[in-house]
Amino acid sequence: MLSEAEFVLTAREVKARTGALLTREMAAAAETRLAPLARREGFSSVSEMISAARTRPDGRTWAQIADALLQSETRFFRDRALHQRFITDLLPQAIARRGHERVRVWSAACASGQEPYSIAIALEDMRAEGKTPACEIIATDISERLLEKARAGLYTQFEVQRGLPIRKLIAYFEKAGDLWRISDRIRASVKFDSHNLMKHPGALGQFDFIFLCHTLPGFDVDARLAVFNRALDALSPEGVLLLGEGETLPDGAEGVTLEHGVVRRAKAARAAA
Repeated sequence: MLSEAEFVLTAREVKARTGALLTREMAAAAETRLAPLARREGFSSVSEMISAARTRPDGRTWAQIADALLQSETRFFRDRALHQRFITDLLPQAIARRGHERVRVWSAACASGQEPYSIAIALEDMRAEGKTPACEIIATDISERLLEKARAGLYTQFEVQRGLPIRKLIAYFEKAGDLWRISDRIRASVKFDSHNLMKHPGALGQFDFIFLCHTLPGFDVDARLAVFNRALDALSPEGVLLLGEGETLPDGAEGVTLEHGVVRRAKAARAAA
């Protein structure tokens, strides 16, 4: 197990690079997750890898360590009630408001892609019903490892069983050895890009919907509010930011309302009411 000094140093470096909070309860899990990286990079132990990271000026090893320790808990069609409201209520309103303009959706901290692909599948279902939603889906994560998996669109049997109805599995996936590959059409409908939520998302443009589900709890109190406010900066005036089931607004959030996972600016909420 990592020594106290090694864990404190690692937690500090991970937070500085990603904003992610590592608690002492995670020390044993951190050792387990870092061991494969240490072997792959030719180190005899995780401790040796951390010692090397301290002396290498380019920061590459610390970046690899941070990537390996990032949490990636996700699944298809997570928070079903919220997802259903998005498809049947929120999205049609935005489409009507936008007219001929494309609705823009941002899946922030998308991990291995299940969230944005769930959105894309729902849109494809709408097209099968004769509707023509014009949407652009942007999905971002800080982890190149997770983005590589998301772009490949390959998932294990366990991953597709978590939340994905069998009808959608048959319609939108094909078997690829022991894995399942999402259809080329769905994969092409999502643009994956690298983005660190600790940085301002200005280059991404503005969005009608921002999915920030189950992301904020991974930060400390100050970073949680900063990430939330940066996301709000990327939200169109009448846009909607979505949080996960049971999540609350970060301490200090102002000028917004939260109702069943749907965050709006207070002015936009009054107009919607």
